[in-house]
Amino acid sequence: MSRLKRDHRYADVADIPWCAKGSGMVLRDRVRDVVEGKRFQRFVIGVIVVNAITLGCETSSAAVAAFGGLLSAVDNVAPAIFVVELAARLYAHRLAFFRDPWNCFDLVVVGVSPLPAAGPLSVVRSLRILRALRLVSMVPSMRRVVSALVRSIPGLLSLTGLLLLVLYAGSVVAINLFRSSGDARFADLGSTVLTLFQITTGDGWSDMMRDLMVTQPLAWLFFVVYLLVGTFTMLNLFIAVVCSAMEPEPSAPAPLRTRSLRTRPPPCRTATRRRPTRSGRCARRSAPCAWSPPTADPHPRPTASRFDTVG
Repeated sequence: MSRLKRDHRYADVADIPWCAKGSGMVLRDRVRDVVEGKRFQRFVIGVIVVNAITLGCETSSAAVAAFGGLLSAVDNVAPAIFVVELAARLYAHRLAFFRDPWNCFDLVVVGVSPLPAAGPLSVVRSLRILRALRLVSMVPSMRRVVSALVRSIPGLLSLTGLLLLVLYAGSVVAINLFRSSGDARFADLGSTVLTLFQITTGDGWSDMMRDLMVTQPLAWLFFVVYLLVGTFTMLNLFIAVVCSAMEPEPSAPAPLRTRSLRTRPPPCRTATRRRPTRSGRCARRSAPCAWSPPTADPHPRPTASRFDTVG
């Protein structure tokens, strides 16, 4: 391997022909081609979908009574296929396998499968339905959506803090306005925060508003303002942050091509001058352009005069 890397005829190990590689490298390249092939990817996606359907059918007592043996066989074969797949990818990519976070995600999801079905780890084994989430790592469009959601986490955290601030300020205002009505939903700070969170979701706010308007006719002003600020505005901001994260990043503008002043030739002006000749006539002689491109010679030869004497 080291001898091949030191070979200057090839820029990379991947460019070395198969006849110059060792048997281990040839086998690893073939495994990599198979694992990254479209047919193998589609086969794994099909196994994931069938396994997800099987896990859903196991929750039905009628389906278990009718097809219990088949469901159990599929539930045992699918994890074996996933383990073989991960082992092949690990052999093909070696340590580079762990550089991809999606590979680590697949390794954690598949690692739940060998846990025993009984005992203290039986609850953890119920997480085997997470195998269906492997579709996210197998389908490129789903990976882009999840990657966009991950990139939008900082903005979502900032909006969450702003929403909590609005919720806290609105709760303090609501306690001072509606505590005298005797409504238990505005008795203390905790109950008021829970009530305003319910209003933020849009659940039963109209009935709550009409109950308070019996004793306080202007209670609708608070509910309308809070719905506009806490529900519609914040919800649109959350959607805007996620949509902006899903937009493709703008490509960097191409650098402007500028020519160096040293290599730009000056405007070549032809100088003319009339001088008398022996015959008494004036000869018109054009002087050539004296500019020449820069050379690496530190002592250039002197150029001829711009005006040569007509002999």
